[in-house]
Amino acid sequence: MAQARKKVGLNMKASVYNDLARLAKDNGQTTTYLLEKAAEHYIQFVAPTEGTVRPEIMAHFRKSVEKNRKLLQLLAK
Repeated sequence: MAQARKKVGLNMKASVYNDLARLAKDNGQTTTYLLEKAAEHYIQFVAPTEGTVRPEIMAHFRKSVEKNRKLLQLLAK
């Protein structure tokens, strides 16, 4: 049974598309095939590792939480 397909439109840098199209042509593949493989790779390998927040953002968040905790304690008194 064939897998369901979804049509998408893209807006990407021309230089990136040109590199992709050239690579696809050189390997006898379509740009659609390469984009699909790239998306699968991103979902499987890249996205799971990007769930972590940058350390400087977490430091700011923790500082903000501590500041707000002190404020809430003062307001509760």
